Amino acid sequence: MDFEQILYEKNGPVLTITLNRPDKLNAYTALMQAEIIKALDAADADDEVRAIIFTGAGRGFCAGADLSGGGNTFNNDAPGRDGGLKRDGGGVLTLRIFESLKPIISACNGPAVGVGATMQCAMDVRLASENARYGFVFSKRAVVPEACSSWFLPKIVGIQQALEWTFSGRVFNAEEALHGGLVRSVHKPADLLPAAVDLAHEFAESTSPVSVALIRHMMWKMLGADHPMQAHKIDSRGIYHRGKSADAIEGVESFLEKRPPVFPGKVSSDMPEYFPWWTEQTFE
Repeated sequence: MDFEQILYEKNGPVLTITLNRPDKLNAYTALMQAEIIKALDAADADDEVRAIIFTGAGRGFCAGADLSGGGNTFNNDAPGRDGGLKRDGGGVLTLRIFESLKPIISACNGPAVGVGATMQCAMDVRLASENARYGFVFSKRAVVPEACSSWFLPKIVGIQQALEWTFSGRVFNAEEALHGGLVRSVHKPADLLPAAVDLAHEFAESTSPVSVALIRHMMWKMLGADHPMQAHKIDSRGIYHRGKSADAIEGVESFLEKRPPVFPGKVSSDMPEYFPWWTEQTFE
């Protein structure tokens, strides 16, 4: 697929989406946002794609919003703008990431500031290069955390760490990100993408794509549940519907026959009838 500000590269079951404005440290724009969403739509519709990696071109991951518009960058009521309250663009992106049917891995290769950091909070697993730097710098720009990060970040690192990083707005290194629980592992620059690809293949090989999609949504959606009974209801529906599927039969038979499974189910056509359950008003 052809894009202007991202690269879309498939290699077997792994799709790599690269933010591609290296001369601007991959600063985030409305066009980049639209292209990433289009790429995620394409990935969800492509049954060959089993896992997605995000990284940045050049020496940065994403330097945050493009501030070349000057002091009124965030002012939608400035002259020449359409005015009024608008949805935060970073949040539009992270909500789309949240709805992905494929696991998403961040391979943060360099500076990730503002939306460059908050977009990664909606991804499932975060790996960092030794060159990575993170900054939730909103207090220093007199704005507030965006991209739904006030929901994602405390769930990942805990409220105390989330508040420290967002109150101070300081930029911190990969080791602090690891210690604080933001990233899963830190790698030498040359080893970052190979490590992300290896992890993506773990997600893709010998697993049911429908089960992986359901697991992703069960885990994320249950973060907001107020009682484990909500999880029990969804677990029960999942076991019932998946238990009678051709995938489940193949999973058991391949185990008994000591051979790799070949799952026939496809995310594009075989998600169970109760999915997406969170849109229901009530469910049992």
